[in-house]
Amino acid sequence: MDRLDVIDTCTRMAWYADQREWASLAGVFADKVTLDYTSLNGGEPVTLTPAQIVDGWKTGLGVYAATHHLLGNFLVALDGDRAVCTATFQATHRKTDDTLWTLGGTYRFDLTRTGGGWRIGGVVMTAVWSDGER
Repeated sequence: MDRLDVIDTCTRMAWYADQREWASLAGVFADKVTLDYTSLNGGEPVTLTPAQIVDGWKTGLGVYAATHHLLGNFLVALDGDRAVCTATFQATHRKTDDTLWTLGGTYRFDLTRTGGGWRIGGVVMTAVWSDGER
């Protein structure tokens, strides 16, 4: 059951972001989350609160008319109250002019079991390919 709960938590991150369900999105994260999107944006990983993540994603994803983050090929490693879930992804971003920017690669999620279920405490997104203009 833990394996499926871990996958569900990771899937909810993508679902809530695409559906713009911001309050629910905040609920999949631990109190502090290390985000590493350096393969796409450069810079350094950052540690943020769920509220800071939601604010940033509202702004960043808000420039698109729609997004669709598809996760698959999940691999889960459980170690007591900790888990690592890796997955491939394809993220399609529809711009307001109906052009698309699509990105593919992998995610690594670090999760901790809490009284409220599994929570994501770390995300590493590794971009492997893209198509279209960002």
